[in-house]
Amino acid sequence: MFCFFDHGYSGDRVWLREEEQYLPSTVSSCSGGVVVFATDFGQVYTYKQNALTRQKVQPMHHSSIRGVEDMATLEDLHDGAIMHNLFLRYQQRHIYTYIGSILAAVNPYQLLPGLYDRQAVEQYSRHHLGEISPHIFAVANECYRSLWKRLQNQCVLISGESGAGKTESTKLILKFLSAMSQHSLEVSSRDRTSHVEEALLESSPIMEAFGNAKTVYNNNSSRFGKFVQLHFSQKGNIQGGRIVDCIL
Repeated sequence: MFCFFDHGYSGDRVWLREEEQYLPSTVSSCSGGVVVFATDFGQVYTYKQNALTRQKVQPMHHSSIRGVEDMATLEDLHDGAIMHNLFLRYQQRHIYTYIGSILAAVNPYQLLPGLYDRQAVEQYSRHHLGEISPHIFAVANECYRSLWKRLQNQCVLISGESGAGKTESTKLILKFLSAMSQHSLEVSSRDRTSHVEEALLESSPIMEAFGNAKTVYNNNSSRFGKFVQLHFSQKGNIQGGRIVDCIL
């Protein structure tokens, strides 16, 4: 039986505000002036239909119900909508989500086949940021292309809590830039310059061996803050680079 109240029908999706948090919830029942809400976290709240209930409940927009690739398009503007959208995409094995030109990544703690293979590099090297599904290769490609479009130095900032995947994200960006560097070279020159990219990719785990530690979040947590600098030639290939570490 459907029962109408100020924010919708029984079965509708809503945001329930409790203790300064927006909880994704479903209207379970509505009868006798009493509304029952079931949150996605297993909690059940019962309220009388009054002015206080109206302040605690907000209808959930369709963008939050189905999830979006770019959270700049979310109609619900609060932290609960952001976390809920990331969770919806994570359940669908989509670990990357845009917030405009910012990329949010959620550590899957498992290998996702095909996500970082040669075909993925080729695909994202042919598209601009936002044209296809969110991916860290799209950010790396935009940074690489902007070197020539703007003729200015480019920077990628990677941040997150322990175990979020910052070190792995750095390696993936280096992998993509290395592949793009190789594409820019003549076949006869690729072997001669490939040692530069290999040295950069291999140096990180060597240095981490002296400073990594086991934490409650990560068995191999980096204790370093890293600044990786790459130098490109006019033809677009990597000519050199350096990695500067500082103990946090």
